Amino acid sequence: MKALVVVDPQNDFCPGGALAVAEGDAIIPMINAMMPAFDVVVLTQDWHPAGHSSFASSHSADPFSVTEMPYGPQVLWPDHCIIGSQGAEFHPALNTDAADMVVRKGSNRGMDSYSAFFENDHTTRTGLAGFLRDRGCLDLTMVGLATDYCVAWSALDGVREGFAVEVHLPACRAIDLDGSLDQAIAGMRDSGISLNGG
Repeated sequence: MKALVVVDPQNDFCPGGALAVAEGDAIIPMINAMMPAFDVVVLTQDWHPAGHSSFASSHSADPFSVTEMPYGPQVLWPDHCIIGSQGAEFHPALNTDAADMVVRKGSNRGMDSYSAFFENDHTTRTGLAGFLRDRGCLDLTMVGLATDYCVAWSALDGVREGFAVEVHLPACRAIDLDGSLDQAIAGMRDSGISLNGG
């Protein structure tokens, strides 16, 4: 059984959004075309309360600066994907009807959550691993936004959780903040993640 994990295909990560990834919307048709080939489709959704601790505005700091949180270094982002906002909604062209599960992450005001499996403390689970095991899905393909943050963290945690993980790079786009894409690609490759199309 194979699962497609679609990471954060949301308006705020697409052109015109609060934390836009270049060409973020270009991957949506590719993702829709991939969905029928999988037994299970999971969508993840960044889902932040207003005033979230990962927002630069919550610290009177510059966006993309880094602060130290109890769980480690945290990039401070522009306010994005606020619960109930249009920016937090899935891109309107995404085939959401195909989803078997939606994982909402980052709703704990005091902790960010890049990974589809864990919050950034690497301890608090989202429930995704249990869902996939219950469905018998041990082979995962990951796509979405952004390659160097939420996709990479999800892929690395998937391997740690015992899944076979492939990242289909043509259906991903990156932020690439200070070399973060090269670092993420190297980390995924070193962890045994299959990088398709890269």
